[in-house]
Amino acid sequence: MFHFRLIFAAAAIASLSACLLDSDLERGLAGAAAGAVVADALGGNAVTGAIAGGAAGALCDEVTSICR
Repeated sequence: MFHFRLIFAAAAIASLSACLLDSDLERGLAGAAAGAVVADALGGNAVTGAIAGGAAGALCDEVTSICR
């Protein structure tokens, strides 16, 4: 149950903080940090999580209207 709470908290913080950041670089760094934390908490590879999270953070305003 602790892992679920940790993952939920990290996802909530990352999703809210990414929208407050101004540039693609800032959103990419926040996404990379969140991706690494979530991947590590799930027992996955933190580097792979950071790459996926960084890409998602950097591209979130081009793909969706969530970060606008």
